[in-house]
Formats: sequence, structure tokens, C-alpha cells
Amino acid sequence: MGEAANGSARSNEELWAFLASLGTAEVAHTGGDFLHHLRAVHRVLEEAGADEAVCRAGLFHSIYGTEGFQDFSLPLAERARVRALIGERAEFAAYCNCVMDRATLDAAVAAALRGGEQRFEIRDRAGGPSIALTRAQLADLAEVHLFDWLEQVARSERGWGYRREAYRDMATLVGRRAVAAYERVFAEEPSAGGG
Repeated sequence: MGEAANGSARSNEELWAFLASLGTAEVAHTGGDFLHHLRAVHRVLEEAGADEAVCRAGLFHSIYGTEGFQDFSLPLAERARVRALIGERAEFAAYCNCVMDRATLDAAVAAALRGGEQRFEIRDRAGGPSIALTRAQLADLAEVHLFDWLEQVARSERGWGYRREAYRDMATLVGRRAVAAYERVFAEEPSAGGG
């Protein structure tokens, strides 16, 4: 698959301009705007050494809305357009992140860490068919979902304890660099005892 076919021929500036053209800079998100958050997730993935497809999935991680964020939602009819921009692997991870029931991701990651299984499922939160994932696809999804949270946890109203064990499991599944990022971010958690 060549560069144009997998979306990697697009520059980051072109992708940012596309997202801005959708009005993402006018949508509020965790103390700032949605475009800033999308770009920040992309940046933290890059800084952690994620490959280009995962970074681009991070940039588009909530393009269709998610279980926790419904203030912006590109229609699913636009999937082919997004796929042409960022590539099939990146769009699939972003799509899964948008449509999944998060509890099913947590269960799939836990099953992967127990070992043995090579195929996993997440449930579409809107009642669509379950989505089958290979271990590699599950790792892509876990990485995108984890770094989305790491980018915003300090600003989120959900607080530091939200799905904490599940996020730790995602870091473990992705590997050493994700565990290091998880530990670095959670080291900034304010002390509950006040000192």
C-alpha cells in the first residue's frame, strides 16, 4: 500500500486545516477547544514514540463522537473521506474509539493480558454489531484511548480515579513506553492527603 493509499501523504497541516474547517476550534472540550485537544493527543502520541498511523488515529480519535463526548460528531457516512485523509488503519482505530462501549474495551484488554486469545470484540454502544479486533488492532485502539485520557486527565471533571485500573491495563498491553507515559502523568496527581 503506497503513501497516498494509506493517508500518510497528507501533511499534519493539511489534517489540522481539515479539522478546523469542520468547526472543531469552536467546540469546547476540557477547559479549551476540541481542535486543541485533538492536536494535543496527536502530539503526546508522537512524543511517546507511537507510529504514524496511531498518531493520526489520535488526531481523529473522537471525530464521530464518543461515549463520553457528544458535542461534535461527524456523520459515519464520512468514514470514506476520513479514511482517504489518514489511512485505513488510523481511521479504523478512530472509528472504534468513537463507537465502542468502553466497558467492552476494558474487558477485551483484560482478556488480552490474560493471554491465549488472538481475536477480541468490542460492542457498538449504539446497538450495532460487535466489532472483531485482532490483537494488533486492539493494541492500536488501547493506545489511542489511553493517550486521549493521559492528555486530559489533569483537566477532566471525571477525576484521576476514573477507570484507572483499565487505563493501567491499556498501558501494559501497549508496552513499556505507554507504561512510562502513564506513570509520568499519574505522578502529577495531587496528593489526596494534602501533604
